[in-house]
Amino acid sequence: MTAPGTQVSVGWLALREPVDAAARALDLAEHLRAQLRATGRRVIHDLGCGTGAMGRWLAPLLPGPQHWILHDRDAELLEVAVADLPGPAADGDTVTVEAKHSDIVRLRPGDLADATLITTSALLDLLTEEELAGLVTVCAGAGCPMLLTLSVVGRVCVRPSDPLDRRVAAAFNAHQRRATERGRLLGPDAVALAVEEFGRLGAEVLVRPSPWRLGPLQAELAAEWFTGWVGAACEQQVELAAETDVYSRRRLAQATAGQLAVTVDHADLLVLPQPSGPHPADSGTSSVCAPLRALVSR
Repeated sequence: MTAPGTQVSVGWLALREPVDAAARALDLAEHLRAQLRATGRRVIHDLGCGTGAMGRWLAPLLPGPQHWILHDRDAELLEVAVADLPGPAADGDTVTVEAKHSDIVRLRPGDLADATLITTSALLDLLTEEELAGLVTVCAGAGCPMLLTLSVVGRVCVRPSDPLDRRVAAAFNAHQRRATERGRLLGPDAVALAVEEFGRLGAEVLVRPSPWRLGPLQAELAAEWFTGWVGAACEQQVELAAETDVYSRRRLAQATAGQLAVTVDHADLLVLPQPSGPHPADSGTSSVCAPLRALVSR
């Protein structure tokens, strides 16, 4: 959830946790469960863990004893993560948690040597190309499956539609790809590059859509998301600020009234270190290319 130069609040992560859980591709978790069936105690490294939401979602879906090692550079978020533990495993086995205050873009191969699974959520699009390449190399060196969820792919749909939606979306995507002191962020390009990097190392990558769907029951999150969306767009394209004042007030009123419907497209990746042949659900299609063309907007 957090990368260098990125700050997120406990409140924001709590607000989005149930929507994240509903969005993640459940079939990838089921495929992962089959891959891990023969494994004994699972050591799971969750990179950029935030408040530990990935563990609370995934741990109850996997059988067997699990030890989660939570990595984040934000000590406050780590405190929340270890205080709000995942439930028992799918078969009732024990789940334990260990916090590691660490910068995930500075991980060394030895840091993940004991991993039987590596996970992350809402992280890849916050990285630069160099950071992603380094992370891919370190993670692939662990030789275990990786579940990488909720990376943005550059598409947003807001209903009812408004003429300004398209311009705000374009400016927001440019902000996601902005130049920083660390380099240019990948934003919506992260999924395609991650698939390319893992493929170059011989891994099989399954790609699935994981869209946020915000409606009346998620009105508070929709309003928070919209405020951040427009704010980032105006930061990127300053002249938009004068045009979005009335637009923002109208949209926020719609969100508060439960009249705003938002779909924010993301993608989930399951990375398998050795090709395992086509999954039954992928019969007749490429596990990577066909879904990727539909998911990724450049």
